Amino acid sequence: MTTAHQFRRPTEADYPQVVRVIDDWWGDRRMDVLLPRLWLQHFTGTSWLAEDADGRLAGFLVGFMSPDDPETAYCHMIATNPNHRRSGLGGALYERFFDDARRHGASQVIAITWPGNRISIGFHRALGFLPATGDGTQNLYGTPAYPGYDFEREDRVVFKRDL
Repeated sequence: MTTAHQFRRPTEADYPQVVRVIDDWWGDRRMDVLLPRLWLQHFTGTSWLAEDADGRLAGFLVGFMSPDDPETAYCHMIATNPNHRRSGLGGALYERFFDDARRHGASQVIAITWPGNRISIGFHRALGFLPATGDGTQNLYGTPAYPGYDFEREDRVVFKRDL
């Protein structure tokens, strides 16, 4: 696990630096629209930010405990600077979120990703997440996924990890 990073809860003041890097960290995919400011206004108590030794943003995880299903925690978005990948940073962010989820009584974490995002799929599988299978899923890009899951046009892998 990484030790070169400092971890803290994000604040609304972090929003500009977070949203500024999202598209770049996702290979120039338009992702900033998935993280409006409200996430760093209302979900900071279960979200995490990592900074490198120089205080620069190295990664973040935005998540929450489901208000309708107390057994479930949901990771809305996790990202690391590509220069910090494979250092254990993403796993360290998730471990902090898993601890939050356990403290709140959750027994599982859900996360979704696009089935063509091989990096995200490999990362989540390495952390013990399993893709949902069964009714409604199809093999998309080599992974079980739901076609048209979001907006009736965006395919998604729905990952679950038991705590």
